[in-house]
Amino acid sequence: MAYETIIVDVENHVALITLNRPDALNALSDHLLTELADAMSACQANEKVRCIVLTGSEKAFAAGADIAMMRDKTFVEAFSGDLFTPETEQILRVRKPIIAAVSGYALGGGAELAMMCDFIICSETAKFGQPEINLGVMAGIGGTQRLTRFVGKSKAMDMNLTGRFMDADEAERSGLVSRVVSTKKLLDEALGAAHKIAEKSMITTMAIKESVNRSYEVSLREGLLFERRVFHSLFATEDQSEGMSAFLEKREAQFRDR
Repeated sequence: MAYETIIVDVENHVALITLNRPDALNALSDHLLTELADAMSACQANEKVRCIVLTGSEKAFAAGADIAMMRDKTFVEAFSGDLFTPETEQILRVRKPIIAAVSGYALGGGAELAMMCDFIICSETAKFGQPEINLGVMAGIGGTQRLTRFVGKSKAMDMNLTGRFMDADEAERSGLVSRVVSTKKLLDEALGAAHKIAEKSMITTMAIKESVNRSYEVSLREGLLFERRVFHSLFATEDQSEGMSAFLEKREAQFRDR
């Protein structure tokens, strides 16, 4: 399918989705989010796709939600239309791993979109922020919830109340991103990680994603029980037998997602 605000390329079992509104620094409009949600769902349904990389431009991953789109909305319109909910819920239903490759600005909705991915790899120029307070509103797609879980209450309060930006080094120290690389190496690093994931058992990668995400929803005791039962269940798969046999036989495993 041809899109107007994103570019989708699938190669070697990895889908690369690039936000493509350069004149607006990839601001998240209704149209972009609708197309992105559709592309993510298509990747989930595509058996050739085993991992997804989401990126923007060198200057901006996404500089926030589209303010021109939101400015004249009333409470009734935002509430009755459930602004941002259908698209983000559709993205969150994707079970395959999603890596955010962030360079430049990831602000407001852009930072929140990156946090919706399973992990973030960023360039040394990356800047994260929740500056919605400067517009007289607050974060609405996870900037007070996911950010707090990722970096702690103090930093989340600081960023949401002052609107200050967090640079790449601080983001790595705080646990917001998994690694920082040079701008020139960002896409290669993200795609390299995606291809490594794509080599694994899809059953196992989806189970890991579900288990890690569960840790944010339940107590430690309940999370450990869920993890253990999912671990036990993987012994019913052919991939478990193949993986362990390959290890003992000192060869590469040939997973078949069964």
